[in-house]
Amino acid sequence: MNKPVDPSVDGFIRYRLDLAYDGTNYWGFAAQKKHRTVQGELLKALTTVFGKSKTSFDMRVAGRTDAGVHATAQVIHIDLTPTQLKRLGRTVGMMGSLNDLLPEDIRIHSVTEAPAGFDARYSASFRRYRYVIADKLAPKNPLLARSTLWIKHELDLLQMQASALGLLGLHDYASFCRPKLGATTIREVRELTVKRNPAAGNVIEVEIMADAFCHNMVRAIVGALIASGEHKTTPDGVIKRLEKRSRIGSFKVQPPHGLTLIEVGYPADDKLAEQAEMAKNLRTLDEAEG
Repeated sequence: MNKPVDPSVDGFIRYRLDLAYDGTNYWGFAAQKKHRTVQGELLKALTTVFGKSKTSFDMRVAGRTDAGVHATAQVIHIDLTPTQLKRLGRTVGMMGSLNDLLPEDIRIHSVTEAPAGFDARYSASFRRYRYVIADKLAPKNPLLARSTLWIKHELDLLQMQASALGLLGLHDYASFCRPKLGATTIREVRELTVKRNPAAGNVIEVEIMADAFCHNMVRAIVGALIASGEHKTTPDGVIKRLEKRSRIGSFKVQPPHGLTLIEVGYPADDKLAEQAEMAKNLRTLDEAEG
């Protein structure tokens, strides 16, 4: 399925679900046979409410977060037939019914009927992630330990900001991605900021927004910025690594728990199908993010 929705022709209705989760106890979003995943839990809840689906409800996700990565603004779509909807009785109760069945570390925040052409993954025009670091200047908060990387020494914020500038734009980010046969590593990083947040305990927040991300890309970029903040490399060194387009000898991929998907953007409804088609032409394989 996974195409522009026309219920009168296709016999199904597409729904958009916005959700959040603590990724600590999950082996990423995508369903796996031997590991507990966010998608796996969602499918169990959906099956209980709507019955079995041979196509797993044609679920598609905006950002396939890796193991241990969190989300406050994840987006998925599911396709339901009128027969499946009759099992629920009324769609207004879908969010409550699913949340009652889901573990407490996964919450659905909204359920809406998707506009024509909507595809949770391919219609997305950008994703935004935040990586949180507590260095020597940020008191360690045990309540945030599951979503913050702790570093004992002080990081040079100005060096990190200077290095971030060199990673902006449209580039081949092969030096920061785990290679995957048939998948492009060309991405457009539109925003990359590094700042302290006094209101959040003086932690360092790295925010990055791009059209999409390939596997490990965000955490590898954070690794480059941390190396710069530790004076183990320079802004020029980061640019040279980007230009090499090789993971060999590249920067350390940082732990997943500091990373959270915080926003997914979509174009106006009349541009959704066009955006989806363009994205499909650019990316040939599903790729994990983070």
